[in-house]
Amino acid sequence: MVERIAYRGKTFQESASLSLEDYMKLVKSRQRRSLKRNAVLIRKLNEKVEKVKASKKDKIIKTHVREAVILPSWIGLKFGVYNGKEFQTVEITPQMLGHRLGEFSYTTKEVRHSAPGIRATKGSKFLAVK
Repeated sequence: MVERIAYRGKTFQESASLSLEDYMKLVKSRQRRSLKRNAVLIRKLNEKVEKVKASKKDKIIKTHVREAVILPSWIGLKFGVYNGKEFQTVEITPQMLGHRLGEFSYTTKEVRHSAPGIRATKGSKFLAVK
């Protein structure tokens, strides 16, 4: 059976054809408020998206705007989202609609501790130094 991917009852082809105002009626209130208040940032990011779509290249769109709400017109594009150190590649899928870009680019890594260093603890003075 084929999986039907939909966002709030609309297929992603239908939602991709929606204007920003119509899409804002579908999203939750927190995302709607973010789209209204960050209109300048979203507009600048949309200009970058339109340039990439016009060039028909599989180019990564680099951005620092982690709080941008993912729009239906971005499905299939690749974004380089800045995590404080580097740009992590995020490919937009239909399941990501309504989420923010920063949710898919983690800013912290898993901490893995190794053996204690020299003079790190009282017990480490008995370890052999290579």
